[in-house]
Amino acid sequence: MNVPARTTSFGKWMALTAALLGWLFDGLEMGLFPLVANPALKELLPPGESIPKWFGIITAFFLVGAATGGVLFGWLGDRIGRVRAMMLSVLTYALVSGLCGFATNAWQIGILRFIAALGMGGEWSLGVALINEIWPDRSRAFLAGLIGAAANVGYLLIAVVGMGLSSFVQETGQFLRAVGLSEETTATLLSNQGWRLLMMFGALPALLTFLIRLYVPESTRWEDEREKGSTSHWKTQDLIGVLIGGAAACGIIVLWAIDLNHFVQIAGSFVLFLITLAGFVYPVYQFLARSETAQTPEAHRLQPTLTRMLLAATLSFVALLGTWGTVQAAPSWADMINKLLPPDQQRTLVRENTLAMASLGAIVGTIFAALIGGWMGRRITYFFLCIASFFMVHFFFQPDRTLDGWFMFHAFMLGAITASFYGWLPLYLPELFRTNVRATGQGFAFNFGRVLAAIGVLQLGNLRSWYSSVEVEGVALACAALSWVYVVGVIVIWLVPETKGQPLPE
Repeated sequence: MNVPARTTSFGKWMALTAALLGWLFDGLEMGLFPLVANPALKELLPPGESIPKWFGIITAFFLVGAATGGVLFGWLGDRIGRVRAMMLSVLTYALVSGLCGFATNAWQIGILRFIAALGMGGEWSLGVALINEIWPDRSRAFLAGLIGAAANVGYLLIAVVGMGLSSFVQETGQFLRAVGLSEETTATLLSNQGWRLLMMFGALPALLTFLIRLYVPESTRWEDEREKGSTSHWKTQDLIGVLIGGAAACGIIVLWAIDLNHFVQIAGSFVLFLITLAGFVYPVYQFLARSETAQTPEAHRLQPTLTRMLLAATLSFVALLGTWGTVQAAPSWADMINKLLPPDQQRTLVRENTLAMASLGAIVGTIFAALIGGWMGRRITYFFLCIASFFMVHFFFQPDRTLDGWFMFHAFMLGAITASFYGWLPLYLPELFRTNVRATGQGFAFNFGRVLAAIGVLQLGNLRSWYSSVEVEGVALACAALSWVYVVGVIVIWLVPETKGQPLPE
């Protein structure tokens, strides 16, 4: 299908620019807190509190917030339009993330990161829907690659900032004094590696909303659905399901954050997970039920749509869990190996260099994965990505690694292969859902796996204690064990339809 005539070339490019900047800032925001977490929590926590434990809690709240936001803002985009909802999502994650710089305790950071993540999860689903709907079908594969690459550029920028953090803080302090800021305020902003200042910079993407508001056109496909009246089946009262689901997901975090019997934690998590799943699916269920009652063209599509949502969420979960257990662990893995070396052989900036190489690989991998998916087909590409990721994780995480040039090359390949799914997902997910349910459907499909990833993050403290004196071997074994999640993807991919060469569903 060609682009509708009323979508101008300028409008297409402005929409793409706004979306790519949004995804870049998404990656920047996701990597920002891990960069400043240690100095921030040292300042905010009372003596004796565990920094790793609180880092896990805050990260888990962030992941759950992104999962909730993917459904919440996806619902909003299907009801009021992609552009207005995307503008609200960017404002949410930018401004609230900036407010973290004013936090006075760790709980405030956790709550603010949860709210900021609502907008971040929504921005992905809305931007992907908008770009796929206003650009021609022949451009989808390349655009999907750009979508995945943009967020990894943000991660790369975080690595660059980490390399020059001390000089950046020092130069910023000189600028603040030069513009007349008091010495006391400047000292507060720059204390503990300037973490407050860096978090405040998170508000900069708010400027993107002006670009969105002034120049980005609305999806003509969505406007056509609105004119036909099919978007009127979305109802505000259905959001009660999202609120209950989000609260249940937060309850899972609380269960693992406090000291309880493991049976209670596991059983409670299972129950709360089912409530979360039901709550997030509820708005789509109600929408499709009303469409069927009204005998609109969406009639009798309730079961196939819900089935696609659950299967697609499983595919996304495989990618998310694999990434959180591999690429996210690579910088710490390099640091562990470095500390085992004699002091005179230890290298500087090992974590930052490893993150930079993995991010560069991810940028390349996401683009190639999307292009290969457009050429070979969606299912066979995902199948081979799972197999390649499985073997790459086993190869990279070996206890006898040395920090040489090959290590950094392999970090590049690890990022390229395991992060390649983030070029494939924005290509495939929009092709599974009709226009009037696309933002909500793919928002759920991409983000729901973050709930399970959040549970995994909360176990990092326990894993570290289990490693004890065999820390490096333990990490290698844990990552190798986690790589078996890709076997799930190898199986599930054959349960979803092949969409190569097909137009977006109307």
